[in-house]
Amino acid sequence: MQARSALFDLYGDYLRSRGGRAPVAALVRLLAPLGIAAPAVRTAVSRMVRQGWLHPLRLGSGPGYLLTPKAARRLDEASARIYRTGRSGWDGRFDLILLHAPLPRREAARMAFLGYGSLGDNAWVAPRSADEVDAVLKETGVPYERFSASHAAGTTGAAEVVERAWDLDELGRAYEGFVTDLRPVVTAVNGRSSDEEAYAARFLLVHAWRSFLFRDPQLPAALLPARWPGSSAAGFFDRHSARLRPAADRYVERCLQSAHRGGRVGLSDP
Repeated sequence: MQARSALFDLYGDYLRSRGGRAPVAALVRLLAPLGIAAPAVRTAVSRMVRQGWLHPLRLGSGPGYLLTPKAARRLDEASARIYRTGRSGWDGRFDLILLHAPLPRREAARMAFLGYGSLGDNAWVAPRSADEVDAVLKETGVPYERFSASHAAGTTGAAEVVERAWDLDELGRAYEGFVTDLRPVVTAVNGRSSDEEAYAARFLLVHAWRSFLFRDPQLPAALLPARWPGSSAAGFFDRHSARLRPAADRYVERCLQSAHRGGRVGLSDP
């Protein structure tokens, strides 16, 4: 697990709801159970500051870092998708984007994150529009047209669009692999386990689940095959993330309180 990715997970799942700020000492302590050493945390924090995700500030216990508004918006968007608190219905229409030239790789990845699938080098489609897509496309400078589209009577319908835009077979196998890989991690935590062990297991669970933000367009049920593996994987994630949450929260609170009291772990301000 990369330190930068783990920091996004940490802020998104635990620190956003606690004011979006934390002392450096707490960041180091909270990533230690994941096997991430202090120098890697320092390097990742510095990089996130340069990229505009974190803002340095002085806390009573020493140096700390606060989420920037840009980061807070991105994490809130991700959280809504991870815990599926957003829209789930479908009106039968696709958001269709036709480009005058292919997108650069970075913007193509961002389109996939927003739930769009590619129908070719110059066409992208999604079952619902994303508020951020115009800003992403305008940054590229590539001219485009955008339509709200539905199938005419007598055509093959939405199933062919979905088949062309997304590889659901591969995605389904990824969901099955997620459950297979994470089941022994989370079921190993029981009533005799420490809060730190519960926190580490839950962190790995959420980190693995978060990766599907970049792969799963979150298609409405009407566009998914029967017995979709993503549904059972979501149930598995919900059960264990909720079960492990109280102990994980206790561990986070202890680390934050210790850091605020001046507990140090050998890391200077980057």
